[in-house]
Amino acid sequence: MNAPALAPSRSWRPVCTRQDLVAQSGVVVLVDGEQIALFYLPGAEGPDLYAIENRDPKSGANVIGRGLVGHIGGELVVASPLYKQHFRLADGSCVQFPEQQLRTWQARFAGDAVEIA
Repeated sequence: MNAPALAPSRSWRPVCTRQDLVAQSGVVVLVDGEQIALFYLPGAEGPDLYAIENRDPKSGANVIGRGLVGHIGGELVVASPLYKQHFRLADGSCVQFPEQQLRTWQARFAGDAVEIA
């Protein structure tokens, strides 16, 4: 009898170091040609590191990493600098326009390395 197949393991990939991050703000990393905005929010409820697509779906500009972080309805969001729509950091969904969505990645610290999956 064969053993059941195991689920594929999540592949974590280093993208920068903890020292590259700015607390309460975003920085952008380039991974396989795609820009990913990392938000380091120490002291926030829930995770303190978020990874979200940097491309604003309304304008097409890579600006999300420059957005302001805040709370709407108890959820952490980032406001796009251009059209001011708010995206939830947890899942990339847009508060004002449900048809807009940003891709998200899991992010973690592994020692001084910042990794995404």
